[in-house]
Amino acid sequence: MAVDNETVRKVAFLSRLRVEPEKLEETKQEFNKILSWVEELNEVDTDNVKPLVSVNDESLTMREDVVNAGQMSEAILQNAPAQEFGYFVVPKVVE
Repeated sequence: MAVDNETVRKVAFLSRLRVEPEKLEETKQEFNKILSWVEELNEVDTDNVKPLVSVNDESLTMREDVVNAGQMSEAILQNAPAQEFGYFVVPKVVE
């Protein structure tokens, strides 16, 4: 499958990329290289390969979820540059 300039424009639009007109030919060549690489992958025989869920056979050890240091809000707020009513004061980020 070969990609033409119109396909490059369409993919660029859908992916919200700006491809300059002078870079259109170069981008088309890159797309075609990627597609030819994917076609090479289709030639690999994977009939006797089991699907892989994880590369590790080990499972994570579970531990008890215990609070070991809580109720420290006053000590934590001592590090804040500004605080008010027991909360950090930060600049407004939403208008």
